[in-house]
Order: sequence, then C-alpha cells, then structure tokens
Amino acid sequence: MTTTMHAASIAGVYWSGYAAPMSSPLTLYNSLTRQLEPFEPLDAARGVRVYSCGPTVYSDPHLGNLRAYIFTDTLTRVLRWQGYDVTHVINITDVGHLTSDADAGDDKMEAAAKKTRQSAWDIAAHYTAVFKRNLADLNIVSPTRWSVATDHIAEMIAFAEKIAPEHCYQLGSGLYFDSTTVPDYGRLARSSDDVGEARIDPVAGKRHPQDFAIWRTTPPGEVRQMEWDSPWGRGAPGWHLECSVMSHKYLGSPFDIHTGGIDHREIHHVNEIAQNQAYCGCADTGARFWMHNNFLVDRTGKMSKSKGGIATLDALVARGVHPLAYRLMCLSAQYRSELEFSGDNLLAALTRLKRLVMAVETLRARAEGAGAVSDAYVARLDEALADDLNTPKALPLLDELLADKRLSAADRIATLTRFDETLGMTLAALTRADLRLRPADATIDEAAIAGRLADRKAARAAKDFAASDAIRDELAAAGVEMMDGDPLGWDWKLGL
Repeated sequence: MTTTMHAASIAGVYWSGYAAPMSSPLTLYNSLTRQLEPFEPLDAARGVRVYSCGPTVYSDPHLGNLRAYIFTDTLTRVLRWQGYDVTHVINITDVGHLTSDADAGDDKMEAAAKKTRQSAWDIAAHYTAVFKRNLADLNIVSPTRWSVATDHIAEMIAFAEKIAPEHCYQLGSGLYFDSTTVPDYGRLARSSDDVGEARIDPVAGKRHPQDFAIWRTTPPGEVRQMEWDSPWGRGAPGWHLECSVMSHKYLGSPFDIHTGGIDHREIHHVNEIAQNQAYCGCADTGARFWMHNNFLVDRTGKMSKSKGGIATLDALVARGVHPLAYRLMCLSAQYRSELEFSGDNLLAALTRLKRLVMAVETLRARAEGAGAVSDAYVARLDEALADDLNTPKALPLLDELLADKRLSAADRIATLTRFDETLGMTLAALTRADLRLRPADATIDEAAIAGRLADRKAARAAKDFAASDAIRDELAAAGVEMMDGDPLGWDWKLGL
C-alpha cells in the first residue's frame, strides 16, 4: 500500500500531510533506571516537554559536544514523527560553570575573558553565535526556546532562597547544598559520594565532599565581570542551579525528558535532581526520563586542539568535509554507544554521503510527477527508530530504499522525504556539488581546475596520454582528485 504525499520543507525538516501507518510503541533508555522503558507523555494535552543541557559559551563547540545535539535532534524529530507536539528548551550557560566542573577554579567565562582581554559578555555573544551556526550547518532544528543563564539570575536567587533554610549552609566562599538532605542522592550516577570522581575538588568547610555550590561569593578584593547582589553576598550562581530554574520555569515539574552528555550523568544532573527534590519537597527528580549520549572517542589524537587537529566543525569544514558527513557518522552509531573518531571513519562517512546523494540525484532526474510514499518502508523505519532511536538499523533501510527497483523513482523520492524528516540528512535536496567544499589550504581555485580539466580532455582526445597523466598528477599535487566516469568530474582530495 502507498499513500500520495505532497511535502513542504520548513527549516530543513520535511513536514508533510502524509498519513503514516500506526507508529510502533516508542521505547527509550532511561538513565535513571538503567533500562528501556515505554514512553508516553506525562500530560498528553501539553505534548512532550524536553530540556537539553546547552553549551558553556567560552570557546568553539567541540565535535564531541555537538554529538549531544545530533542525538537530541534525532529524539525530537522522532517524537514529532510519532505525532507529538514537542516543546524543547536548550540553555546557554554564560555564567557559573567553573573550570573543574565542580566547586573550584575560575569561572570558564571569566577565565576566557582574562585570556583574550575581552568582556565576558562579548565572548558569550560570539560563541553563542558560533554554536547556533554549527547547529544550523548540521541541520539541527532550533529549539522552541533558547534560555540564557544570565537572563534568569533573579529566578535563581528566588529558587535558592526557597531551598536554603532546610537544604543549604553558608561558608565564606558561598552557599552550599547539603547533599544528605535529599533522598537517594547520587542515584542517577549510581553513587552516593564522589569516590573515584576526579572532577570534584575539595572546598574548605564543606560538610560532605559531594556538597556543591548554589551561590559562589566573590572573594574579598576581587571583582568579577559577571556578579550580582544576593542574600549570601555579591557573587554568581553555581553551574547546576540554572538548569533546575529554567527547566522548571519553561516546562513545569515534572516534565518528560532531560538530555545531556554522559559526563553530565555523574555530577551535573545528579546535583540538578537534588535541587529539584529540595524545591518540591518530594522524591521527584524533575524529569520522567533522563537520557544521555555517550562519548566521541579519539584514539588517534587527531581531534586535539593543542595538536591542531579537527576538534571543531569549522575545522572539519576547513578540511573540505561537509558537516552532514559528521552527522551521518554520528547516526551510524547508537547514541548510547561510544563513537570512535578517526580520519578513516570520517572519510568513510563522507564517501557514503556522496554515494547517497548521487543515487538520489539519479532518481530525481528520472522521477515523473508526484510520488507515493511506501508504507512498507515507513513501517520498517518507524520500527527501527521506535527502538530507542536505533539509527544504525535505520540507515541500511535508506540504502535499500534507493536501490529498490520495485518502486518508481518518484515513489522512492517521496519515501525518502520521510527518512529525511526523521534522520535530518536533507538528501532529497542535496547535490554532489553541495558536498564539494574547498579546503582552506587548497592551492588552486575552481576556475583553474576547470581550465586544466579542459586541457586534459583535449589531451585525451588527441591520445596524448602522457600529457593527460601529467595534468592529473599536477591536479593531485594541488589537492584535486580526478574521478573519471563521475558526472561531477573531480573532487578535492582530502587527507585527514
């Protein structure tokens, strides 16, 4: 059975009038229980409410950081695919995150300001813009709301005032949360203390090592760029406070899903939960599901910023790799699995992307009229994604669909838009030319390449193969790879 579809592209996502077969029951892995659980919204009338921990905007986003947002984008796409309205909040941390991720060291924003001799506000604005541009380049749908920490200082102080009498104590360095005052502290991390957690630093006077700062008082004689008056002295909020405050303000409590990187599961989210429990005076954690993506692992050292490696999306693009190749690489692994970063893996993803785009271009050229969506492929895609966002199982279906000659070219293109809607690869619109990005260190421009290709074509026509080979070698030395038989003709030769 097939269903006729007329698709419209909105912000890179294909939302259609297509009436899908009944969706498979959605199951998601809940870090809180360490098991797969059926998902249903807490309040169907309000749709699904999702909060994602956003970046600390003191430097360029790392590729490992960006994996978290590809995961969250896949989650929200699948929720919409399942028919839910989604309210999605991502915060911007522009204050409060210390260099140790715990309660010692400089604020990352203040440290960056000192290093660059810029204002912390200018640094925040710059790297917020970089982060949002990176998300757009990865075809990640913008959240319903961006929530900036420094816009919510008054609410953070009010939140702290409510929980302070029963759950906090004051030291000279600030207001601290007593972790023993809430039930099951550390349940999310499967630990009630900080044994073996190297990121927790000792602070003189803390009652328990795992206690954490709610408000950090500015030391005497020191002036910070970002500081505010509070009942506990002039200073700044602790890192964990902002997420409790902003998720509660915009999504209510409890809400449906809280996402973040797996590193957040050990400290940040544990402390968020403690704050949430203190605020409600109950055992509720604030979210029904806590979901975490695993690490991007670099065993080669090629991602290291200190070694000039491919640590950022912009650096990747400067090497001539399209951002969607990185998205495809991330989708090739289940979000809860470690993903190994290497030049070979990245180039394999880019090659796979090129082959997919070439197949789609061929189909577009052959398609006649409006196509019809294949319900059979949609059902198999739905089954894969409903199984805890199993993108590695979904991707081979895409290859199978494009090669399936039982369906017309138009039908395959129509069905492809449904894959695009969930996987976010925009394959129905991409061209091979879009993928041919000029490396920043390329020593030849496209006009010169075109001229030398014309010379090579003439040499081959004249059977002057020595001259043809010499031109090929010349272009290879300039970073250009010849691709005889490929309609595009050439590509940049990438060395990662």
